[in-house]
Amino acid sequence: MHSLNNLIIEFYDKLSSWEQSVVKDTGYSLAQVHTIEVLGSHGSMRMKELADRLAITTGTLTVQVEKLVNFGLITRSPHEDDRRSILVGLTSEGIALHKHHNRMHIQLTEDITRHLDQNSIDVLTKSFEKMNREF
Repeated sequence: MHSLNNLIIEFYDKLSSWEQSVVKDTGYSLAQVHTIEVLGSHGSMRMKELADRLAITTGTLTVQVEKLVNFGLITRSPHEDDRRSILVGLTSEGIALHKHHNRMHIQLTEDITRHLDQNSIDVLTKSFEKMNREF
């Protein structure tokens, strides 16, 4: 278990470093790009749901969303079924940023799995699915 722990930490560190290097020249923070990723992957959602997915407070998210609205990447609107809730979603510019960043993730995934056979990729996929359910 000790060596698995070390490998997970090493992978996390490398992935975090890669993320930082990819985001640093965009003019956006890593947290802002993660917000774009969640909305791009899951669609428009309530602020509370987005904050939960990002594991941040709604107060922190409010500041972040304000900046992204000012950048023209996100829209805010009252939720049609619950006027007390705010719905946030991507603008066309936000969608374009998400697509670009997602292509980079896909390229990274292809690069780091290029020496794996399909069976190994299937096992890795199932392992990540199981681990993600634990969070």
